[in-house]
Amino acid sequence: MADTTRPDPDALLAQLRADQARAGRGRLRIYFGANAGVGKTWSMLSAAQRERAAGRDVLIGVVETHGRAETAALLAGLEALPLRELPHRERVLHEFDLDAALARRPELLLVDELAHSNAPGSRHAKRWQDVQELLAAGIEVWSALNVQHLESLNGTVGAITGVRVQETVPDRVLDEADEVVLVDATADEMAARLAAGKVYLPRQAERAAQNFFRKGNLIALREIALRRTAEHVEDDVRGWRVEQSGAASAAPPAWHTSGAILAAVGPNEEAAQTVRAAARLAGQLNVRWHAAYVETPALARLPAARRDRILAVLRLAQELGAETAVLSADDVAAALAQQAQRLNCATLVMGREAAASAARLAALWRGLWRPSLAQRLARAAPGLDLVCVAPSDSTRRLPRASLGPPRPELADEAHARAGGGSQGATYAWAAASSVALTLLATPLSGVLELTNIVMLYLLGVVGVAWRFGRGPSALAAALNVIAFDFFFVQPTFSFAVSDVQYLMTFGVMLGVGLLVGQLMAGLRFAAGVSASRERRAQSLFELTRELSAALEPSRIAELGAAAVQRHFGGQALVLLSEPDPRATADGASDRLRPPAPQQLPEGFDFSVADWAFRHGQSAGLATATLAAQPWHYIPLAAPMRVRGVLALRPERPRWLLIPEQAQQLETLARQIAIAVERVHYVEVAQQAVVDVESERLRNALLGALSHDVRTPLTALIGLAETLRHLPPALSEAQAQAAQAIVSQSQALHALVSNLLDMARLESSTSAGGAVRLRRDWQSVEEVVGAAIRAAAPALAGQPPVRTQVPAELPLVEFDAVLIERVLVNLLENAARYGAAPIVVAARALPGAMQISVRDHGPGLPAHLRGREQVLFDKFTRGQAETATPGVGLGLAICKAIVQAHGGSIGAANAGPGNEGEGGGAVFTVTLPRRDAPALE
Repeated sequence: MADTTRPDPDALLAQLRADQARAGRGRLRIYFGANAGVGKTWSMLSAAQRERAAGRDVLIGVVETHGRAETAALLAGLEALPLRELPHRERVLHEFDLDAALARRPELLLVDELAHSNAPGSRHAKRWQDVQELLAAGIEVWSALNVQHLESLNGTVGAITGVRVQETVPDRVLDEADEVVLVDATADEMAARLAAGKVYLPRQAERAAQNFFRKGNLIALREIALRRTAEHVEDDVRGWRVEQSGAASAAPPAWHTSGAILAAVGPNEEAAQTVRAAARLAGQLNVRWHAAYVETPALARLPAARRDRILAVLRLAQELGAETAVLSADDVAAALAQQAQRLNCATLVMGREAAASAARLAALWRGLWRPSLAQRLARAAPGLDLVCVAPSDSTRRLPRASLGPPRPELADEAHARAGGGSQGATYAWAAASSVALTLLATPLSGVLELTNIVMLYLLGVVGVAWRFGRGPSALAAALNVIAFDFFFVQPTFSFAVSDVQYLMTFGVMLGVGLLVGQLMAGLRFAAGVSASRERRAQSLFELTRELSAALEPSRIAELGAAAVQRHFGGQALVLLSEPDPRATADGASDRLRPPAPQQLPEGFDFSVADWAFRHGQSAGLATATLAAQPWHYIPLAAPMRVRGVLALRPERPRWLLIPEQAQQLETLARQIAIAVERVHYVEVAQQAVVDVESERLRNALLGALSHDVRTPLTALIGLAETLRHLPPALSEAQAQAAQAIVSQSQALHALVSNLLDMARLESSTSAGGAVRLRRDWQSVEEVVGAAIRAAAPALAGQPPVRTQVPAELPLVEFDAVLIERVLVNLLENAARYGAAPIVVAARALPGAMQISVRDHGPGLPAHLRGREQVLFDKFTRGQAETATPGVGLGLAICKAIVQAHGGSIGAANAGPGNEGEGGGAVFTVTLPRRDAPALE
């Protein structure tokens, strides 16, 4: 018999792993509120003062009082960690010192403003990431969070209030918190606090009351915060109940805290109506709901058509949003009651059978001996509300899933557990066993006592029950009693009984036979259920073990296909993704790799697999998409992206409709996807290490080369200039040679300067900092003129540079030396690769200043159109082979300088100019700007 109170081994194992993970981890308490000013920091500091008074080691990591006197007063007596100073854009920012907190290791650490973004140069970009590291170190942390900073609610709150915050926290941080303390205040109370200056300063409070802190906004935010907190508490209740059900012999009684609904799917035709009614009720109550089908040994022997209808109802429940389960038990009421308690369901929805008068009389007769299902449920779960759904008057029936024609030789797993084979053959074997026992006992009738012959007949009943199940064993018991009476009880060969005591023998023999047959059938059914669960667990274990040693995606695909094929039979194929060389309109970077033509199995459709990959949804057999396909396609969804498609043509198609088997297939696909993603990121990490080391070595080489070459090169230029002016005067040929030495030396000096600047910029950014800028309010016209003068050697022999710089341009705050260097590099690039005239233009945009340098040459190379940003990579040139000197660093330097200013740079082919010239390339620099300060 199946022990329905036995704890689930998988759940216990998961609980042990979770407990082990939490053992060395610190606890996280979040003070959660609807908006700023509800008193989160005040509540956190008040609780911290109580903890300090109780003798705990409390340390303030960072707390924002926002100028509120009541909050600042609670800091008295609490030790505070000094903040870390970080220089940023000629300012000094004060940030939480993570390393100091880890070194200090207090019992309790207060870290306010969980959604805060750290300053550049910090170890983590967000403060919640600092908190995660503190928790991993075993430190208990208290923090505060507003509802609008949750990632999933950011858009909803923004639509309500019209204000969308940029600092967000992933929802899992709140979900994984050990404690969530709701700090609540009514809308009227918040309005009073705002008017009293307890939230913002008076001028700020007036603006806030007219915008974010409107009464309607406060009410809506309060509702969202209450609901989000209730979800967290519901998860806590459910987790505690799971722990208690694993530790105790029986699950605790259901608590109606969430109002969840459980729909009981039965074998009758009204099951679909029950599921639809449960879905409507769950939608009206806005609660989660579940659907369960209890398979007893008798139901396991149902015809294939009725079993398909049951599975179709479970699939309908999944489509309507339910979590489905197939339970194996002897007692339907006990199994449903236990499932409702485990899921903490408050209501059970079940169907009400519609029967004719004769059927009602039969049900009444059965009720005299056994209570109805509703009565047994009321007795097993007294606190469970029972809702009976009236049968539908509609003649519409749920269609069977399209799984092809029934195949008798491929009976599904439950039917095999129940004792397979046709019904007529099993009963024939039962009758044959009775005949065989009678023939065996006949020559022994004079040797053995009648009681021993009875034992032989009972042994035959046990054998039939073990092999064929409950019904054949009952037939064998009845036939054995008849044969014993007819052949062995005096008078023989007659059903008359000379001794009345044999009547009791017949009754006991029949009762014992039926009881033993029932017990054996139940035991065989329970053994089949356990074997099925063991096979599913063994499949996952073997696949996980094999995938842990796989280091190549092709090997993972082979192992995954083999594991799926072992469990489901038939054919299995794993297709992996590969980088897409084409630039797609939807931005997809991967595509599904098609199988080799010689590996293409029969009936496989690559277009359906590609659809499943692109949409991340299952398709094909036993789905709502292209259900006529003989293959089932399931995407390999990894945590980051879809990594491929698992295609399966199962030996038993109906298995795909059984929730446990469908979940098994999804779990196998998930394991394959995670393994592929693990190998991918191992390769990415290895390549990143190689790239970092290569970049570091290259920068070191460039820096050393530029420093070592620059000094002798400067001396060479000076000596060549001196040679030209020393007496006696040089001949014309000698003067040209000296001038060539000077020109080539200057070109080489410019190249070395670019190398040195690139190495300096790269070293600054690789060290985690930023390029140091000397910002000041500058005139764009002056910087453009200085750049044209500095680029005069490269522009020699060309027409003068045209400028289109309006005199009324505003001042812009930037580093004049670096921006001049950008313009010089762009002018030299235009002179080297373009053609005259060269035009420098500038114009003011809202919040930005745009400076462009245009030439009238051949324009950008054709192979770079659509990929213009490649020009700004290091050591990239427009033409791979050209006589024009250069190593491709000038534009890379421009990009680094402009990005350090917070701007952008781009390149494109130019259209017709103001004077009708066409062609050429234009490089555009866009710098952010703000209003210049008023001059005194």
